[in-house]
Amino acid sequence: MNKKILKQASIQIKNKRAQNDYLIIDRYTAGIVLTGTEIKSIRAGKASLVDTFCYIHDGEMWMKNSYIAEYEFGSYNNHSARRDRKLLLNRREIRHLADDTRQPGFSIVPLKIFLSEKGLAKVEIALCRGKKEYDKRATLKDKQDRREMDRAFKRSY
Repeated sequence: MNKKILKQASIQIKNKRAQNDYLIIDRYTAGIVLTGTEIKSIRAGKASLVDTFCYIHDGEMWMKNSYIAEYEFGSYNNHSARRDRKLLLNRREIRHLADDTRQPGFSIVPLKIFLSEKGLAKVEIALCRGKKEYDKRATLKDKQDRREMDRAFKRSY
């Protein structure tokens, strides 16, 4: 495999708040419709998924409020940093997500942007339900307990 492709495949932009704020029910991988300068910024690692969400409009999936920095070497063809971006999913998957989001409390949140083996930008989205405050505390306690057990296990060897 080419070294350039291996380097590109290691780029991952994560939404760290999503794990804390939402209970993830189902995950999907979707392609993103991008312009030339947007993919160059993603390959440089200059993107963010903070406060980003997905919605369905006219049978198409859209990602709103995602930030992809303007490419510094771009000319007049440069893109706007916070535009809506179309996501590529099968009609069956979009229909399934549309049915699930009609129920109260469910939303679609992007978890990470990554580059595939072919060098294409993909986004991992998830069907989520918002966590309550006590759910967040329980998750944090479980995480700390697992960390302590791992430390104790490593000390024993």
